[in-house]
Amino acid sequence: MSGHSKWNNIKRKKEKTDGERAKIFTKLGREITVIVKMGGADPGSNARLSDIIAKAKSNNMPNDNIQRCIKKAAGDGDNDNYEEIVYEGYGPAGVAVMVSTLTDNRNRTAADMRHYFDKYGGNLGMSGCVSFMFERKGIIAVEKESVSDEDELTMAALEAGALDIKDSDDCFEIITESDDVWNVREALENAGITILDSEDARVPVTTVTLTDEEHIKNMNKLIEMLEDDDDVQDVYHNWDMPEDEE
Repeated sequence: MSGHSKWNNIKRKKEKTDGERAKIFTKLGREITVIVKMGGADPGSNARLSDIIAKAKSNNMPNDNIQRCIKKAAGDGDNDNYEEIVYEGYGPAGVAVMVSTLTDNRNRTAADMRHYFDKYGGNLGMSGCVSFMFERKGIIAVEKESVSDEDELTMAALEAGALDIKDSDDCFEIITESDDVWNVREALENAGITILDSEDARVPVTTVTLTDEEHIKNMNKLIEMLEDDDDVQDVYHNWDMPEDEE
């Protein structure tokens, strides 16, 4: 995540992936598969499934696709076995990077992660080497034009369980506990507030600035390679990206 604007990071990812919808749906399908196998196919009793359905819908995944993934994962004949692995490492100039993956072949994924980090001036580290530099938070981006009174938005968000609200250039950013992001989103939508996007994210506690052009170039390439990998679900970092990089 970018340090100074969480929504700019969300927006950057959406601009990049709108032309790769099938890839995004594949990644969401993997996540649904894992969650259904862990907790069952009923979103009423499986809170994580309810959350991922909301996430899939926010990414414009058709409901037919969502239900098909759920039914397949709940069936006896489904042999897809994915495991969640988080990789940690350092990008150019020591930028902290966390990569959340779902993989059916940990050897392949580990080798790919190591290759990406090595190729672009970083190194893959041990588990725990950078996770202490991040905290899990929910981020909800609210369209400013849908808000007639900022005080009313603040009250509605806080009553729904939000921790804080920030005024960004092109939206309001509502911060929640990671487990509350989808409940707060639903409450705001029910109040007629337009949500641009939301995510359960790892937010950097502190950020770093890159000034060397080669470091900036390699960091952008590292992020791009990681996000394009089919096994990768999310990429988080503590690089305070300049506006023209987002």
